[in-house]
Amino acid sequence: MDDLFAGPFDSGAGPLYVQLHRRIAQAIASGALRPGDGLPPERDIAARTGLSRVTVRKSVGALVAEGALIQRRGSGTFIAPPVERLEQALSLLTSFTEDMARRGRHSDSRWLARGLHAPSPAEVMALGLGAGDQVARLDRVRGSDGVPLAIERAALPAQLLPDPQAVGDSLYALLQARDLRPVRAVQRISAASLGAEDAALLGVPVGAVSLRIERRSYLPGGRIVEYTRSLYRGDAYDFAVELTLAPQSGAPKSVASHPVPPHPSPSGPERTAP
Repeated sequence: MDDLFAGPFDSGAGPLYVQLHRRIAQAIASGALRPGDGLPPERDIAARTGLSRVTVRKSVGALVAEGALIQRRGSGTFIAPPVERLEQALSLLTSFTEDMARRGRHSDSRWLARGLHAPSPAEVMALGLGAGDQVARLDRVRGSDGVPLAIERAALPAQLLPDPQAVGDSLYALLQARDLRPVRAVQRISAASLGAEDAALLGVPVGAVSLRIERRSYLPGGRIVEYTRSLYRGDAYDFAVELTLAPQSGAPKSVASHPVPPHPSPSGPERTAP
């Protein structure tokens, strides 16, 4: 690492902070700096390079914004772990745990909140609750192999989940054991910039792009069982959907002598269940 900060910086070769940024980025790309390695404090880098602390801070800040470095308050600056992009189909209603298992990966959770509460106005509307009803709230950070991937905040009628502490790794596994697993869902996806609190939970820079997912899941009889709001890391997830050509106006409904199984709806229920 000493070689990384040794040698002159040429003011005629472009902005000094860009030169330092390039050196650190190249060291990460070559493996000279590995995930989890710590950088020296800004004052030490400034002393070794002869650059001002303002210049060093600007270089480090740019690398943090790009996701190459992570800063932990009170600990320092570290090389960020690589994040594998995950593609998720929009036609299946499966749990986060099931998704990771299908990929041969282990899922993990860090609980933020788990208990019974008076519902918020949004929860009352989404779950169709009445006066005096309670909700079971399940808020947690979901990840895989130690890398945080999503923040999930689920709410269920307390009548259906009176014991939220019973939920383990998979909410859907518990619901299935009680014959309460949802069979369909309506989901909306939009882009959102992460605030300071959520960015810290996901280990990404403030303002990083995320996917905001709001889902309502239903039982076979049509009763809503789950209202979930999630934030997924934009650098880790791609959501894919199959599209088919819309039928032309006036076209015959059937052109085959044998019935054809219907295509899965491209707007059907999706995953991202706790």
